[in-house]
Amino acid sequence: MLILASALIIVIGSMPLVRRAAVRWGFMDQPSARKVHTRPTPRLGGAAIYLGCIAALLVFSDRFYVSQVVSILVGATLVSFLGVWDDRQGLRPLFKLAGQMLATVILMISGIQVGFLHNAALNLAATLLWVVGITNALNLLDNMDGLSGGVATVACIFFLLLAAMSGQYLVGSLAAALLGACLGFLYYNLNPASIFMGDTGSLFIGFVLAALGIKLRFPDNVAFVTWMIPVVVLGLPIFDTALVVISRLRRGLNPLTSPGKDHVSHRLVAMGASQREAVLMLYLVCCAL
Repeated sequence: MLILASALIIVIGSMPLVRRAAVRWGFMDQPSARKVHTRPTPRLGGAAIYLGCIAALLVFSDRFYVSQVVSILVGATLVSFLGVWDDRQGLRPLFKLAGQMLATVILMISGIQVGFLHNAALNLAATLLWVVGITNALNLLDNMDGLSGGVATVACIFFLLLAAMSGQYLVGSLAAALLGACLGFLYYNLNPASIFMGDTGSLFIGFVLAALGIKLRFPDNVAFVTWMIPVVVLGLPIFDTALVVISRLRRGLNPLTSPGKDHVSHRLVAMGASQREAVLMLYLVCCAL
C-alpha cells in the first residue's frame, strides 16, 4: 500500500507543475477532424505518471529482484523518452519501433521473456511481439478522456490481486506503483480532461503492463493457461488494436500512420453514446473479462 499511495500522491502533487511546463514548452494537443477534443490540451501528463511510478519503486524496492527491476525501469525510461520526443515534434514510426525493440531486448537480457514455447528463437520472437504489441496497444487506446488510464487501472488491479494471491512480490509492487500513478492521473484526465498522458505516458504504461504480463506466473498450471491470464486481462487493448489494424488494412491504409476514428470507443459514440458513457462501458468490459 505504501508503494500505491506514494505513486498516487506524487502524481497528484506534480501534475499541476507538469501541466504548466507542457503549456510553456509547447507540448499541446491541437484539435483536429480525427480527434474528439475541441480545445488545445497539454499532453505531457505521462511525465508525472513516469515520475510517480519510478519514485515509488525506487523508495520501496528493497526486496525486489534488482537486475530485473532495473531492466524494466531502463526499458520503460527508453520508451518514455521516445514518447516525449514524439509528443514534442513527432517521431518516425520506424524509429519509434526500433526503440521499443531495443527496450524489449533489455528485458530479455535480464531474463524477462516468454518461456512457454519449446524453441528459444520462438520464445524471443514471442517476447518481442508481446512487448511491442502491448506497448503500442495502450498507445492506440489513448483516444478518449480517461480511456487508456482507466483501462490500465483495471488491468493493474487484476495484476495486483493475482500477484497477492500467489505471493509474487515483484509483480505486485510494479502493479501497485503503476496503479497509484494511473489513479492520480485519472483525477485530471476524466472527461473533460485538463491534461493528456501523451505518448510519454501511454508507451510507458504499455511497456510496464507487458512486463507484468510476462512476470506473472502460476507454475502449477499448464504454461498455455498461465499465458492466457495476461491476454485476458489486457483483452480490450488487444482487441481494439486488432480491430483498428484490420479495419485500416481493408481500406488500404497504413495502420501506423493513418490515425482515425475507427476505435471501439469511437464506434460506441457513433452509435449514440456520449464520450463518458463509451468510456464507462469499456471499463465494465474490462472488469467483465
